Amino acid sequence: MSQPSNPFDAMIAQMQDMAKAMNPALESFSPKAFEAMWPTMPREWMEFAFGNTVNKDGLDAKTRLLLTLAGLTMQGAQNDTAVRQTVRHLDEAGATKQEIVEAIGQMAIFAGIPAMTRAMELARGVMEDSEEQDQ
Repeated sequence: MSQPSNPFDAMIAQMQDMAKAMNPALESFSPKAFEAMWPTMPREWMEFAFGNTVNKDGLDAKTRLLLTLAGLTMQGAQNDTAVRQTVRHLDEAGATKQEIVEAIGQMAIFAGIPAMTRAMELARGVMEDSEEQDQ
C-alpha cells in the first residue's frame, strides 16, 4: 500500500483496513447495490405522505420532490443515494425527464456549475437505467 498523500486519505485507508479485518465480505461491498434494495414508493403513497392529501391546496408530491431535488443540488449533490432515490421517486410521481433536468439546471445559478453537473450525472444514470428497464 502506498503512503497516502493527505490525512483524509490515510483515515479512509485505515477505515477500509479495519472493515476488511472485521468482515472480509465488506471488501466487495457496493453502496450502489445496497441502494438498489430500497424500493421506490408507489405514486399513491408519495401523494399521501408528501402530497396534498392532507392539505388540498398544498403542493403535490411531484412538486415537493422537484424541490427536494433542487435542495440536494444546492448542497452540492454530495449525497448520491438521496439524489438517485429522489429521481427514481420523481419518475414514479409522473415527472418528465425535462422537468427533472430543468429542476437541476436551474440550480446552476445558485449552487454553481459543478454541483449542477454532479446532480445531472447522477440523474442521467437513474434515467438511463429506467429507460433500459422499460425496454
